[in-house]
Amino acid sequence: MAKFRNNFRCVILSPKNLIFESEVNSLYIMGDRTEYELLAYHYPLIGLVQQGDIIIDWKRRVPIRSGILRFFANECTILVEESEQTVAMAQKTTDQPVKH
Repeated sequence: MAKFRNNFRCVILSPKNLIFESEVNSLYIMGDRTEYELLAYHYPLIGLVQQGDIIIDWKRRVPIRSGILRFFANECTILVEESEQTVAMAQKTTDQPVKH
């Protein structure tokens, strides 16, 4: 019997750095047309990401200038133009949920 996983692999890259790589439960992103939350087994997607924060599991915030996202086969890859705080904020995890 196949096991159901409620998480997916997320990789956030800039031209200079690997910013984040891990298994996550959710991503909250400001897209070019709307905001959306990605969960495991989301429909395949390619889209633009606007300036703002990528919120990971409602615990971690990654500020970016812009980017492009691909979700396919339960893996999300986001190529970003980083802001000054991007790398530092990607390392921080809070016990309090991130409010958007």
